[in-house]
Amino acid sequence: MKAYIFPGQGAQFPGMGKDLYEQNELARELFEQANEILGFRITDIMFDGTEEDLKQTNVTQPAIFLHSVILAKVLGDDFAPDMVAGHSLGEFSSLVATGALSFEDGLRLVAARANAMQKACEIQPGAMAAILGLDDFTVEDICQRLTDVVVPANYNCPGQLVISGTVAGVDAACIKMTEAGAKRALKLNVGGAFHSPLMEAARVELEAAIVNTEFKEPICPVYQNIDAKPYTDIEHIKHNLIAQLTGPVRWTQTVEQMLRDGASSFTEVGPGKVLQGLVKKVNRDIPTASAVIE
Repeated sequence: MKAYIFPGQGAQFPGMGKDLYEQNELARELFEQANEILGFRITDIMFDGTEEDLKQTNVTQPAIFLHSVILAKVLGDDFAPDMVAGHSLGEFSSLVATGALSFEDGLRLVAARANAMQKACEIQPGAMAAILGLDDFTVEDICQRLTDVVVPANYNCPGQLVISGTVAGVDAACIKMTEAGAKRALKLNVGGAFHSPLMEAARVELEAAIVNTEFKEPICPVYQNIDAKPYTDIEHIKHNLIAQLTGPVRWTQTVEQMLRDGASSFTEVGPGKVLQGLVKKVNRDIPTASAVIE
């Protein structure tokens, strides 16, 4: 069974999507449509902007979404998934690629999500850190024992878990994790505590947008971040999308579940190869590839 996976924030790079725009008429039309919907020429930033330009949340999230979704649409009949999943933001890309959301509605939701997250960061500054070389239980246990807000946010692969919370909470956790034997406790260059209770204001804002958006049944099961299970029911999908903002990304568990359910290959649709690397950490023998246009 073919599994298709869609990357999240951090996969962006200068020049992303330019080859698609130049080589394919459908891609050009969709990129120009995106410029109109967003009210600014995101293509100028994607194709000619710097790494710093691309780091702004209100640019990063729509840029990665557009690269992934437009690539999936240009693939046409070659895009034939038996199952899909996306990492955080990538979940929205997977829903558009499988027909659960229209291109326009997906982009509007991603833009609304990015803006809501940015606002939440300004209301309540937070931090995130990657913890390398500790088992999940130890990381969870340390987070629970601290008085400041700090939670597991991204279960990326065995031995790599990202924590998220208040600056004081993350700093205290990093010290405890190192003492417990972590190889590294590395603070990330982000402005907020994504996938933590500190995103509650963003969750409320996004919920209103999702409730008012039309969803359809996807062409195949979508494995969602919040519990790593496959869904096709619209109401479940919407509920899980909303919960995702303040809940953890269970990527390790998602890959494990897809493998149990018969995934025989993983194709990454969008910029970079981050997710392929994470899949290999779960099962080094499984074939992985980047989606390319012939």
